[in-house]
Amino acid sequence: MQTIENIEKSIKENIAVMVYFSAPTCNVCHALKPKLMEALDANFKEFVVESVDISVEEDIAPHFDVFAIPTVLVFLDGKEFLRKSRHMSVDEVIKAIQRPYEMMTS
Repeated sequence: MQTIENIEKSIKENIAVMVYFSAPTCNVCHALKPKLMEALDANFKEFVVESVDISVEEDIAPHFDVFAIPTVLVFLDGKEFLRKSRHMSVDEVIKAIQRPYEMMTS
Protein backbone atom coordinates (compact mmCIF):
# COMPACT_ATOMS: atom_id res chain seq x y z
CA MET A 1 0.00 0.00 0.00
CA GLN A 2 1.33 3.40 -1.02
CA THR A 3 1.30 6.40 1.28
CA ILE A 4 2.07 10.07 0.69
CA GLU A 5 5.03 9.68 3.05
CA ASN A 6 6.48 6.69 1.13
CA ILE A 7 6.23 8.51 -2.18
CA GLU A 8 7.76 11.71 -0.83
CA LYS A 9 10.59 9.69 0.73
CA SER A 10 11.23 7.99 -2.61
CA ILE A 11 11.27 11.37 -4.41
CA LYS A 12 13.73 12.73 -1.85
CA GLU A 13 16.07 9.71 -1.85
CA ASN A 14 16.23 8.91 -5.60
CA ILE A 15 17.61 10.99 -8.44
CA ALA A 16 14.72 10.14 -10.80
CA VAL A 17 11.20 9.11 -9.80
CA MET A 18 8.06 8.63 -11.84
CA VAL A 19 4.72 8.55 -10.03
CA TYR A 20 2.08 6.82 -12.16
CA PHE A 21 -1.56 7.45 -11.22
CA SER A 22 -4.17 5.02 -12.51
CA ALA A 23 -7.28 3.05 -11.60
CA PRO A 24 -8.53 -0.47 -12.39
CA THR A 25 -11.38 0.93 -14.52
CA CYS A 26 -9.01 2.91 -16.78
CA ASN A 27 -8.23 0.98 -19.98
CA VAL A 28 -5.79 3.62 -21.22
CA CYS A 29 -3.88 3.34 -17.92
CA HIS A 30 -3.43 -0.40 -18.38
CA ALA A 31 -2.35 -0.09 -22.02
CA LEU A 32 0.12 2.75 -21.35
CA LYS A 33 1.84 1.51 -18.21
CA PRO A 34 3.70 -1.56 -19.57
CA LYS A 35 4.93 0.43 -22.58
CA LEU A 36 6.13 3.24 -20.33
CA MET A 37 7.87 0.81 -17.95
CA GLU A 38 9.63 -0.92 -20.86
CA ALA A 39 10.84 2.42 -22.27
CA LEU A 40 12.09 3.56 -18.85
CA ASP A 41 13.95 0.28 -18.30
CA ALA A 42 15.56 0.54 -21.73
CA ASN A 43 16.59 4.20 -21.46
CA PHE A 44 16.96 5.18 -17.81
CA LYS A 45 18.58 2.78 -15.34
CA GLU A 46 18.20 5.08 -12.32
CA PHE A 47 14.43 5.59 -12.52
CA VAL A 48 12.23 4.50 -9.63
CA VAL A 49 8.53 4.09 -10.44
CA GLU A 50 5.84 4.55 -7.83
CA SER A 51 2.37 3.37 -8.89
CA VAL A 52 -0.74 4.82 -7.28
CA ASP A 53 -4.16 3.20 -7.67
CA ILE A 54 -6.45 6.17 -7.01
CA SER A 55 -9.38 3.87 -6.23
CA VAL A 56 -7.47 2.47 -3.22
CA GLU A 57 -5.20 5.31 -2.14
CA GLU A 58 -7.71 8.14 -2.46
CA ASP A 59 -5.74 10.78 -0.54
CA ILE A 60 -2.55 10.64 -2.65
CA ALA A 61 -3.81 12.08 -5.97
CA PRO A 62 -5.26 15.29 -4.49
CA HIS A 63 -2.06 15.75 -2.45
CA PHE A 64 -0.14 15.93 -5.75
CA ASP A 65 -2.91 17.97 -7.49
CA VAL A 66 -3.79 15.04 -9.76
CA PHE A 67 -7.41 14.99 -10.89
CA ALA A 68 -7.32 12.91 -14.11
CA ILE A 69 -5.96 9.49 -15.05
CA PRO A 70 -3.63 8.34 -16.31
CA THR A 71 -1.27 10.97 -14.94
CA VAL A 72 2.50 10.74 -14.89
CA LEU A 73 4.62 12.94 -12.64
CA VAL A 74 8.37 12.89 -13.13
CA PHE A 75 10.65 14.16 -10.38
CA LEU A 76 14.32 14.81 -11.09
CA ASP A 77 16.57 15.54 -8.14
CA GLY A 78 13.55 15.97 -5.86
CA LYS A 79 11.74 18.53 -8.01
CA GLU A 80 8.73 18.04 -10.24
CA PHE A 81 10.02 18.20 -13.80
CA LEU A 82 7.18 16.82 -15.92
CA ARG A 83 3.43 16.39 -15.57
CA LYS A 84 1.40 14.61 -18.25
CA SER A 85 -2.27 13.68 -18.01
CA ARG A 86 -4.63 11.68 -20.16
CA HIS A 87 -3.33 12.05 -23.71
CA MET A 88 0.37 11.27 -23.87
CA SER A 89 2.66 9.08 -25.87
CA VAL A 90 5.55 7.05 -24.52
CA ASP A 91 7.90 8.81 -26.97
CA GLU A 92 6.73 12.21 -25.76
CA VAL A 93 7.49 11.33 -22.14
CA ILE A 94 10.88 9.76 -22.95
CA LYS A 95 11.98 12.71 -25.11
CA ALA A 96 10.98 15.22 -22.44
CA ILE A 97 13.15 13.60 -19.74
CA GLN A 98 16.09 12.27 -21.81
CA ARG A 99 18.38 15.32 -21.86
CA PRO A 100 17.99 16.50 -18.25
CA TYR A 101 18.27 12.91 -17.04
CA GLU A 102 21.51 12.37 -18.99
CA MET A 103 22.94 15.64 -17.67
CA MET A 104 22.19 14.59 -14.09
CA THR A 105 23.56 11.06 -14.39
CA SER A 106 26.65 11.61 -16.55
